[in-house]
Amino acid sequence: MLIDSEVLACGTAAETMTEFGYAISLAEYLQFVGRSARDIRAELEARFGPMPPDLATCERARLFARFTAELQAMPGAAATIGGLGIGGLGLPVCVASSSDHERLAHTLGLTGLLDLFRPNVFSATEVARGKPAPDLFLHAAGRMGVAPAGCLVVEDSTAGVTAAVAAGMRAVGFVGGSHCGPAHADRLRAAGAERIIDRLSAVTALVR
Repeated sequence: MLIDSEVLACGTAAETMTEFGYAISLAEYLQFVGRSARDIRAELEARFGPMPPDLATCERARLFARFTAELQAMPGAAATIGGLGIGGLGLPVCVASSSDHERLAHTLGLTGLLDLFRPNVFSATEVARGKPAPDLFLHAAGRMGVAPAGCLVVEDSTAGVTAAVAAGMRAVGFVGGSHCGPAHADRLRAAGAERIIDRLSAVTALVR
């Protein structure tokens, strides 16, 4: 949601898997957006069977290189987060992502967003179940000292919106990413998003 990474990540994964003999399209892989690597791998291995460790190693190396060359923050991300947090409205803000900490440090660092959140960057690797289960959001709220009912989650995936609703949090659906097609807003609403936005600057007005 903060960075436009999904097409890059899913495209790299689909290309690498196909090269290794496990044919999958970008459109198919995009169905996993919002879910943890652990859960994605389990579902893929249920479909294709066990995959060699060097596939994941190759994919990660390619992905980090591609991120370094191409990754962009969503327009208005830094200004919006800065305006909500210290120096702005003074609200507690955090990242609760399905990515692991190494990937989060890489992507948020590349886009200049890491220092706006540090140390409040939480990963699905810290909990037993990733999105769409509520575990990650409940973990983040607990660490931030905020009751679930007082949290606003901005999510660009149905798994994330489902997780937020299950955690008892209000969810806003974001459709500004390059992976969001014409029907994406309807899917986020169906998952429980109470509002849909296509630019991050709209978050400030919602919070106010």
